[in-house]
Amino acid sequence: MIPCYQLPISQMRRFGLVLMLPAALLGAMSIDNPLSRNAFPIQMQTATAQTAQGNRPLTIRSDVQEYDAKTQVVTARGNVQMLYPARQLQATAAQAQYFSKERRIDFSGNVYILQQGGNSMRAEKVTYLIDEGRFVALPQSSRQVESIYMVEEEGGQAATPAPQTPSFKGSN
Repeated sequence: MIPCYQLPISQMRRFGLVLMLPAALLGAMSIDNPLSRNAFPIQMQTATAQTAQGNRPLTIRSDVQEYDAKTQVVTARGNVQMLYPARQLQATAAQAQYFSKERRIDFSGNVYILQQGGNSMRAEKVTYLIDEGRFVALPQSSRQVESIYMVEEEGGQAATPAPQTPSFKGSN
């Protein structure tokens, strides 16, 4: 058996998530709860993927969370909140799926993503590619994705544009 500190980084990440899940399962299971075999239906569930040194926690809170050990996919449903301090990101959605093998998160249902500094994005579906730090957003049908970016002007000051009156030349 290989000591955990000698495992490759990708296996250590999976190992950290696998170590965290049994404790969450034990805390959520109860005899009275018929769903306890497959889900954690407590008021607010939290899953934090945190492993060895150099890795940062990514926390997902929701009403219900399920983990499929075979596919290594975590599904969070209901009032989903994600906090990823290493990338200064916060997100809310109706549902999120964390694909640990692919290192991506799929958000759906009224997705709102906020980055420290004020950059934000609203969409119906957003895929976050963790390794690339990239978002792919899709709108509801016949709607648009909205992104707001804080743009700093040269010299670090926000410029206030002077009002301009458009001039039109027409025939009278």
